Amino acid sequence: MGKPFILVTNDDGYLSPGLLALRKALSPIGEPWILAPDRNWSAASRTRVFHKPLRFSSARLPDGEEVHVTNGAPSDCVLLALLGLAPRRPDLVVAGINMGANIGHDVTYSGTVAAAMEGASAGIPAIAVSLDLGPEGGAEPSPDYEIAAAITARVARLVLARGTALARTLINVNVPRGVPKGVRVTRLGGKIWSDDLVRGQDPRGRDYYWLTGEMLTSPPPGEEDTDVWAVLSGYVSITPLHLDLTAYPMLNDLRQWEDEIRVDDAG
Repeated sequence: MGKPFILVTNDDGYLSPGLLALRKALSPIGEPWILAPDRNWSAASRTRVFHKPLRFSSARLPDGEEVHVTNGAPSDCVLLALLGLAPRRPDLVVAGINMGANIGHDVTYSGTVAAAMEGASAGIPAIAVSLDLGPEGGAEPSPDYEIAAAITARVARLVLARGTALARTLINVNVPRGVPKGVRVTRLGGKIWSDDLVRGQDPRGRDYYWLTGEMLTSPPPGEEDTDVWAVLSGYVSITPLHLDLTAYPMLNDLRQWEDEIRVDDAG
């Protein structure tokens, strides 16, 4: 039996240093096959490109390794691979290493998480991995992707060993800056950004708006079991996610609406 076939993608584009580090770390345990966007798709979520043709071509990583690129979004990368552009069906989908944490409520914005989600929705075990760059968003000269890549390889071994038991589960891995203190298995935390709106005028007198904000810099008290607390406290966070967004505690409470929302006279 050959090595596991690992589909690797990201949302920062194929030239991201995190992608190169990930390929190197995964090579000893499997056969990484890269199909990544040809540009940055940060915060793309589960975008799919319907309004124009998708292109598929070859490119090279900074180390000269040949990879595959597309003009599509991260989710498109996974779909293209699964629909026939990859040489065979992946045993594992790995998305990352994202430049910046994907924790708390912000996971729904993430193109990295969405790419892994695409794999999970197809019944393939999937990992999304992100490296916290802090509130400055990577102003430091050289984030250490090697640590995050090594941790991802260890997680990948464990996921592959579980086989189909994790077939529809997405493992969201977030690595703190610096040397991690340890590992925490966590639940999703809450909001990590305080949103703000900057208003201004361009040189032609037209109004423009710029969405901005500030990221939490200290762990939220009382949330020691969350990914937000873990990463901001210096721990690797591992959060199992699935696609079912149903609020189960509310189902029975809302079933009375079946009779209260009348459809016989709605028109």
